[in-house]
Amino acid sequence: MKRLPAILILMALLPGEGVCVKFYGDDPLVREPAPRPVENARARKLSDYYDILTHTLATPGEKHPAGGKIGAMGVNTLGEPMEGAWWERRHYYRRMTADELRRGPGGGSPPAMDGPWKVVSAKTEGITPGFVILDRLGRRYFIKFDPPSNPEMATGADQIASKIFYALGYHVPDNYVIHFPPDILELGEDVSVEDRLGRKRRMTPRDLSEILMRVHRSADGRYRATASRALPGKTLGPYRYYGTRSDDPNDTVPHEHRRDLRAMHLACAWVNHDDSRSINTIDVLVDAPSGRHIRHYQLDFGSTLGSGSDKVNSPRSGGEYLFGWRSAAVQLVTLGLAVPPWARARYPGIEAVGRFESALFDPDRWVPEYPNPAFLNRLPDDEFWMAKQIVHLRDGDIDAIVETARYSDPRAAEWIARCLMERRDRIGRAAFARVLPLDRFEAGGGRLRWEDVAASAGLGPPLEVTVRWETFDNAAERGTPVAGAGPELPPMPGDGYWRAILGAAGRPGQEVAVYLRKKGERLDVVGVERTWPSAPGAP
Repeated sequence: MKRLPAILILMALLPGEGVCVKFYGDDPLVREPAPRPVENARARKLSDYYDILTHTLATPGEKHPAGGKIGAMGVNTLGEPMEGAWWERRHYYRRMTADELRRGPGGGSPPAMDGPWKVVSAKTEGITPGFVILDRLGRRYFIKFDPPSNPEMATGADQIASKIFYALGYHVPDNYVIHFPPDILELGEDVSVEDRLGRKRRMTPRDLSEILMRVHRSADGRYRATASRALPGKTLGPYRYYGTRSDDPNDTVPHEHRRDLRAMHLACAWVNHDDSRSINTIDVLVDAPSGRHIRHYQLDFGSTLGSGSDKVNSPRSGGEYLFGWRSAAVQLVTLGLAVPPWARARYPGIEAVGRFESALFDPDRWVPEYPNPAFLNRLPDDEFWMAKQIVHLRDGDIDAIVETARYSDPRAAEWIARCLMERRDRIGRAAFARVLPLDRFEAGGGRLRWEDVAASAGLGPPLEVTVRWETFDNAAERGTPVAGAGPELPPMPGDGYWRAILGAAGRPGQEVAVYLRKKGERLDVVGVERTWPSAPGAP
């Protein structure tokens, strides 16, 4: 508190700009400020059952007020999340090659196959048990298997979905589909396992053999698995989709209001990641030149693309919550005779696919297993931000990512790729109908230019865009109309700010305000704001 007056004086003395202005000289920020060192981060565990209960009975986190809305936070003046601990600019911002999409966050460090794998911990319970190994080079990997009934299903889904989330900018582990012989394994010293009652005992070679007996073995005697390389740093446990971490000075934006978490609803809907909850996230304390800080990861994508990790996913997956008051009431009143939409879906009957389809997919109706506070707060501009990234993954990009699943049945790759393409287009059409799908604004050659994202993706004809111009008072945050209309820049005799307000024929209430800053010969786009008409009862 003693430093506050000095900080205020310093801000007041900043050249050319006071404290209360809409745009500052360094806007728009692309990266988060250098993180403050994290000194006392605490590892924590979350109870899966408690999480389900609290989110089902009374979803936590701050919600939109009645008749109003809380705009997304953690964004720059362009409405973009800033690169850093949560997210990075990737495919939409710099088109990745097919090889980059296949590699994902690493792609060059699978477990070494020319030496023993030392098993250092294991999980023997459950339908698809697994273990942790150190390869010959001392690198740590989590080894996860498919359910015996559906070879290649969970490992393929994990591979594809993790690569998609990486292309969309999220932090994910470096995963590999591997095939290994059983004789490469050796049991480490003092490895313990838990029995069904939670009692620990020393693991024996027989325990390891029993694990392998319960998973699918190929005709050549090898086992297929996902090898997920351990994340660099100290793991601290999952994060929540609401609130902030009290032990992280950099975590200042309530998670339910982060654009990168709100908009992730559409990414999860795309791949049917109904298991998108806190238990499948992880916070990691990493070292950096500026000091140790926390990075936030998504992980465990085995329950996507029709897979339920240890079994084929339920037909209900994505169609409704595990428990919902409305659906329960409907079934009660109709004595269970009402047929929900998801029950009419048809699936291919391919073991490696499970239950994944696109014919009945509706991104507006898709839900995870139970309410997610960030997803529930999403607004049309949140959805636009994600949808523009999703549709930028073209058919060839999706094919390249699906290749990494290494399906032995070509029908599986064809079905998954086609469903992803069709679901992608449904997401784009739904999101781009609610806000003007204009982006990539730039000024030059006497004109304001933009991209019609929907038209570029083949999801509709180009919009007939109208433009009106204003000078903009950066301190008063007020615009004054100037003569001129259309994309041609109005006369700009000196330094200052201008605002272009874009609309389109047949899109009442949908506008995009684009802010320009002129300084000398330089003209930059420094702000973008989207407006839309609210549906009755919606924020």
